[in-house]
Amino acid sequence: MTKTFFAPELRARAAAVLQAAGSDPDEARQVAANLVLANLSGHDSHGVGMLPRYVDAVLEGGLQPNASAEVTLDAGALLALDGRRGYGQVVGEQAMRLAMDRALAQGSCVMALANAHHLGRIGHFAEMAVAQGLVSLHFVNVLSRPVVAPWAGGDGRFGTNPFCAGIPLAGREPFILDFATSRVAQGKMRVAHNEGRPAEPGYLIDRQGQPTTDPGVVVVPDAAGRLGALLPFGEHKGSGLAIACELLGGALTGGGTWHREPDARRAVVNGMLSIVINPRKLGTQDSFAREATAFVDWLRRSPAAPGTDGVRLAGEPEREARARREREGIAIDNQTWAEIVAASVKVGAGEPHQS
Repeated sequence: MTKTFFAPELRARAAAVLQAAGSDPDEARQVAANLVLANLSGHDSHGVGMLPRYVDAVLEGGLQPNASAEVTLDAGALLALDGRRGYGQVVGEQAMRLAMDRALAQGSCVMALANAHHLGRIGHFAEMAVAQGLVSLHFVNVLSRPVVAPWAGGDGRFGTNPFCAGIPLAGREPFILDFATSRVAQGKMRVAHNEGRPAEPGYLIDRQGQPTTDPGVVVVPDAAGRLGALLPFGEHKGSGLAIACELLGGALTGGGTWHREPDARRAVVNGMLSIVINPRKLGTQDSFAREATAFVDWLRRSPAAPGTDGVRLAGEPEREARARREREGIAIDNQTWAEIVAASVKVGAGEPHQS
């Protein structure tokens, strides 16, 4: 069973919970808008279902409402920032805007952001960049209970460590490639568990390292506090990219890597290394626009494989989902809504009744 909400109402409900948890009204609205945008985009794993975890992280002290990113190094086209455990939707945007300003003025920027609480859907930052005609690459690590097994490993050793690339296409919608380096995001397994759906074969291993389709193995610890693990996509290739994200998003940014026993803390801390490039300053703007669109046209002329609608570009499913969900509403399963209600009550906001 599900409840259906339209985006404006869901933003208001989420903002009320965030404000009760300590955020000022502007921050609450910004974070709520980002969460609902993830729902609209079809990524419920990064949507309002994160609210209970955010509330718990605030109450534990691992998430700091109303914190701003602090610049720790300013060397022109090289920036380092400390997110100070603030909402990633806020400090991530602050860091990204600084990086984009530098790239617009100087041609490029390498930006290292450490100690941000959960950044949410990384594609949002790439969308910010392409809206300014900029290319961006993002390597992100996750400091939280490790739930992804390395290739040939039997338990979780790192997080879902996303990679993202945003590439503007002249006169077209942009290319936005945004994915977890696990075969599926952990949040999608939370949604599947709450909805009572099994996972696809090949996504998970249980607490003994054996294959399973039960998404609960990465959602609900057993009596000993153990979880199973997600598997990386693409075998050794996805595992290698996940490790690169840990080394670049974690070690190189100064935020740190995961190398300790798991704990039950609810905070999700991200580091992000972003590379932002201005094609105009690079001097290849005209050829870039011409060659990129020619290549996309070439791709689309490929005959559709049997049982498919043909070649699609990264970013298209999200844009289609936004149009559909803006029109039809956002469905939230009853278990997820019950968890949001419980989080709201926990911070004294009362029950966010559906109108």
